[in-house]
Parts: sequence; structure tokens; C-alpha cells
Amino acid sequence: MSDSAEPLGGVHVKYLLHCPRQLWLYMRGYRPEGGSDLVAFGEIVDETTFTRRRDIDLGEARIDWVTTGAIVHETKSSRAPSPAHEAQVRHYCLLLERRGVGVRGGIVHYPLIRRTVTVDWDDDARARALATETEAREVIATPVVPPRLERRRCRGCSYTDYCWG
Repeated sequence: MSDSAEPLGGVHVKYLLHCPRQLWLYMRGYRPEGGSDLVAFGEIVDETTFTRRRDIDLGEARIDWVTTGAIVHETKSSRAPSPAHEAQVRHYCLLLERRGVGVRGGIVHYPLIRRTVTVDWDDDARARALATETEAREVIATPVVPPRLERRRCRGCSYTDYCWG
């Protein structure tokens, strides 16, 4: 990443992997998330679970918490683990590593289903995080909006009205 490149946070990674169109619109100021019941529900789950932890604000990203030994923790309100969630944790590991933190990995917590997913941090994970970051920058830089997904994949997305309205 060059110093002049705009920083990318976890939301950029999540949107890229959910729908490149969503990332593209988000970067151009279209942000309907504020009126989304699903987003509000996720914020409530985040605020009411693991209440003794502290967010880590990196500027471009907010990590739910980091435990001793540099393990990144992310809480999701989803009832189904997703590769996008793991990609977010890998991105946070990359951001911390760039700041000189000796990251060891991460854990995605799903309190609604009482499940966790371990995210490794090794050379392969680093390469995947860098590739995701490159892909996000390519989507952001493209001059035309990416195509919309099949409608069934848009269920619950706060951008549905824009894409399908």
C-alpha cells in the first residue's frame, strides 16, 4: 500500500466480499445503512456482548478488541459464519502488523449461535489480506458501477432499494 492511498477499513472488505457494487456505492457517498434494522440489530448485539472489552480505533478501522498475545476479536450478529467475516479479521491483522504489532491471529465470535471461528495469521493469510486490499482498491477506482448480484443474494442488504428499486 502506498502512503497516498486512501486507508481501507473492515467495512470496505466486508462490502467488497458481499457485493463489489455495495463497496463502489459506499465509496461514492451512498450510505443507507443508517436506516437499516439489520445494521441497528448488529450494533445492539455488539454493544451487549463482551461488554468488558474495549474497541481499538485505528482511524480507518475499529477492531472490536485485541487480547493479550495480539489476538484480534470480531463479534458478528450473523447466524452463519462467512468468509467475509474472516477476511475482515485478516485485514485487521494486516493493519496491526503494519503498525508493528506481532499479531498471532483472530477469532470471529457469533454470540447468537454460540460459535467461534479461528482465523490464522500466517504468510498465506497475509497474502490473502493483501490480495483483498488490492481488489478493493480496483473496485473503488473503476469509473462505472459494478453489476448488481442476483436478487436472491441481496436479501437483507440496505442497498437493495438502490439496486432493485
